[in-house]
Amino acid sequence: MSAELVTAQYNREFRTAGSGLPAVAQHVNDFPTLAPWRGEHLPRPLFVAEREIREFADDLHHLLGILTSLPERLFDGDLDAFRSVVGISDGRWAAMRRLGDGQPVHNGRADMYHDGTSFKVLELGLGSEVGGWDLAGEIPRAMLEKDAFAEFARRNRLGYTHPARAAVEALRQLGARVAPGREPVVALLEWQDGLADYGDTWHTFQSVLKWAGLDLLVAEVTDVHEQDGALYLGDTKIDVVYRCFVAAQIAEEPGGWDLVEPLLRAHRAGGTLLWTPLSSNLFSNKSCMALLSDPARRRNLSEDECRLVDRVLPWTRLLSKDAMTADTDLVDECLQRREELILKVNARGGGVGAVVGWETAEAEWRKALENGAAEGCVVQQRVIPRAELVVDPLSGETEEWHAAYGMFYTPHGYAGMYAKAVPAGSGSIITIKANANARSVGVFHQGDLPE
Repeated sequence: MSAELVTAQYNREFRTAGSGLPAVAQHVNDFPTLAPWRGEHLPRPLFVAEREIREFADDLHHLLGILTSLPERLFDGDLDAFRSVVGISDGRWAAMRRLGDGQPVHNGRADMYHDGTSFKVLELGLGSEVGGWDLAGEIPRAMLEKDAFAEFARRNRLGYTHPARAAVEALRQLGARVAPGREPVVALLEWQDGLADYGDTWHTFQSVLKWAGLDLLVAEVTDVHEQDGALYLGDTKIDVVYRCFVAAQIAEEPGGWDLVEPLLRAHRAGGTLLWTPLSSNLFSNKSCMALLSDPARRRNLSEDECRLVDRVLPWTRLLSKDAMTADTDLVDECLQRREELILKVNARGGGVGAVVGWETAEAEWRKALENGAAEGCVVQQRVIPRAELVVDPLSGETEEWHAAYGMFYTPHGYAGMYAKAVPAGSGSIITIKANANARSVGVFHQGDLPE
């Protein structure tokens, strides 16, 4: 039975008089670790064939390996040349270098659409600051507490991977370097005043990691101090810092370097380890996808690697200030293909600064290309997400929704999946911040069933 057939079966049972499935969404809203989150949840989960998830996760693993090898492949290991092409400012680059640690860690979340045939990666997030690790596992866990859903899951061989377990495994392995034979002390550090905006998210994450077996401290960079080559929160020595701030905050806030100086000293001394180094963020820059996608740039990739890139990445091109004058063919192509393209600013996330070509007039699109090039941007082929059919619990009507999936990964590989969804036609950018109609969604993998 395919995932589509499982969806159809779920919707039929959802509508059946006396079904316990409509009550599942409210149970998710009230679930202890999810209750602090201010968002809303879709009335049903999404289903994806387990085989498809595993195969795509394998592709993603290899894609990340190619991505993080780009400086060596394209620039003979010259990181300054690489960061210049991808548009990293001097201040951010200084932060990445001083709080870097050699090879970037493969830890983060890939954001994707499913076009009805396969997943396509829209953005790659490398770094511990990316969110969703709590929701991705807790929504399915909450749903399985309800007998009606647990029975449906059993009959249809549904399962999920909880990212918190993968995060705990990775943190313990790192912490063993400085805390052999005991549980490491891990502290999540936000930027100054960051908990005012993200406290609910990180305290939820704290609760979820506790469920997974690891106690997590939550604080801000101003709450810690360095002593004898290690970082302390009060009298408690920190073995591992779970970093939730970014290079731009250090570089752009007055006194930013002073705020991280204790961490810098502890990091250099080796008494406190950093998860993850800021050097990982270098490869989250959207222009890295353009270096992979553009055949004119991706020299030293094998034929198999090129096929993999083309299989999982949509057409993506780097648009810079120089390109606007030097590469007139690219500019003309972007103008001609306006209704097929979206512009994304390299250094911004959450849909901030994005311009949707198919919703923009020609003159405005040209101006957006000029402005985007000045700041540094990519243009990317539109991916139309497949329709996800959802029964409205109040009206009983079937509605079409579009979903953006997030696949989590650690150095150990695939770590789980979740999604955000919006009603079809309510907006082309699927993020919680950019669309008031957005809902978070649990994702279940569906094992092979006899036909």
